[in-house]
Amino acid sequence: MSLTSLNQLLHLLADGHFHSGTDLGERLHMTRAAVWKQLQGIEQLGVQVHRVRGKGYRIPAGLDLLDLEAIIRHQPQLAKLFAMELLMSTASTNQVLMQRQNEGSIHGKVVFAEVQTAGRGRLGRQWQSPFAQQLALSVGWQFDGGVAALEGLSLVVGLAVVDALQALGVQGAGVKWPNDILLNGKKLAGILLELSGDATGPCQVVIGIGLNVHLARCDLIDQPWTSLVDAGYTIERNMLAAQLLITLSERLNCFATSGFAELQQAWQAQHVYQGQQVRLHGIKEEITGICHGVDASGALLLEVAGQLRSFRGGEVSLRPLATTSGGNS
Repeated sequence: MSLTSLNQLLHLLADGHFHSGTDLGERLHMTRAAVWKQLQGIEQLGVQVHRVRGKGYRIPAGLDLLDLEAIIRHQPQLAKLFAMELLMSTASTNQVLMQRQNEGSIHGKVVFAEVQTAGRGRLGRQWQSPFAQQLALSVGWQFDGGVAALEGLSLVVGLAVVDALQALGVQGAGVKWPNDILLNGKKLAGILLELSGDATGPCQVVIGIGLNVHLARCDLIDQPWTSLVDAGYTIERNMLAAQLLITLSERLNCFATSGFAELQQAWQAQHVYQGQQVRLHGIKEEITGICHGVDASGALLLEVAGQLRSFRGGEVSLRPLATTSGGNS
């Protein structure tokens, strides 16, 4: 679904106030019947529209819509760093960029979506992305040196997300190995990396990020979760998007030049389970131990029965020892 008259109608209703069908028709240069059809399209996106006779239509609480021009106004240098695209609805922003590789390099390309109908998280889990409730985006980036040089990349992306949140005044955010961002101990954001390329040559990576901004309910997240609004933060999504792209660019450039080792200490400083007893899932046997952060390649370090052992990502997920239930990881 592209940015059409439906998008114009959404922007008119985003203020949360009542608008009559006549007024909407005049402002959009369309008949009331056409307005009605567009309103049905809005509802198909999962947006609730209130209708009151004599008052008109409104979207309760309004909408915090993404706007590429507004994003660039917050951080003008983004116009030179990235080529951005905004979709009203798509199955998956990661999927969009993966398909774009057939057309050439995706380095520096960004795809935002107001809603994803088939968003995915790590381990193939579905990622809930209701309309305008999250910041859902995918970023394309090219790295030289082959797949082995990408160890620790998901950790670097998580660090960039925390950088952005802290720059905007959010307190209590931290990273959880290997790809989650927690806020006050609850899941706020997740990361999904997909790559293609040569084992020893250039690799193109699609970096998918989903961050809960206004999300009020999510039946598909089976672990404690939160949103910025739930935590008491009102941050415009355009401002958040701009800051995130800036910090992501900085961290990715550092990673491309120096690898994860250069960022190891910065990551460990933000690790929510540092020095705590944790449980590791997804391997032949459940392992518990004390978390000692990560090594220079991003592998998790656990003290198990007095010995320091390392574990890599893939099908492995981490939980604090007090937590017994599974979940997205």
